[in-house]
Amino acid sequence: MGNIGIMGGTFDPIHNGHLMLGKQAYQEYQLDEVWFMPSGHPPHKNDRNITDPEIRLAMTKLAIHGKSGLVCSDFEVRRNGSTYTAQTLRLLRKAYPQHQFFFIIGADSLYEIENWYEPDQVLSQAVFLAARREYEDAHPSMEQQIAYLYNKYNADIRILHCEEMDISSAMLRERIAKGLSVSEYVPQEVLLYINDQGLYQQKDKA
Repeated sequence: MGNIGIMGGTFDPIHNGHLMLGKQAYQEYQLDEVWFMPSGHPPHKNDRNITDPEIRLAMTKLAIHGKSGLVCSDFEVRRNGSTYTAQTLRLLRKAYPQHQFFFIIGADSLYEIENWYEPDQVLSQAVFLAARREYEDAHPSMEQQIAYLYNKYNADIRILHCEEMDISSAMLRERIAKGLSVSEYVPQEVLLYINDQGLYQQKDKA
């Protein structure tokens, strides 16, 4: 049996913040591997054009190549239709019954998870590792939110102690569209791929 971290996301593009989160989960919770799993067709992002899944998968492979414990997975990319986390976790548990899965999320997802598709199914199928970071004052503390989700869903949520990195894929797409450098935010191999493919040259419509 292995302890496997799942680092999901659109990864459009993948950046150093994603890698830092995955590495921290791998080290802090002594996971056997962290699977970086680009989403296929995320239902919550239908309001903008998502880069082709195979391209996002290629960038993910480049980003984690040679990094101990980090693995690129095409599990969601190979699926048809919208890819919901509840369904992904269900299929993962069926395909790999020998593994215990740890789903890695940011602090924002911890507060928004009840808006996800079948949140009760999501929270019952994995241990959740939530990255600690400052969030809006209007929210309860992370400890209060974790206690709330535990009491309501019997969710196993643990805090991931990770340095905050003020970076997002949307910010990177905007910078690239404006011709600004993103070299400090993405691995060099990913940056070369973005330039070679001419990605993100136009601003998002949404």
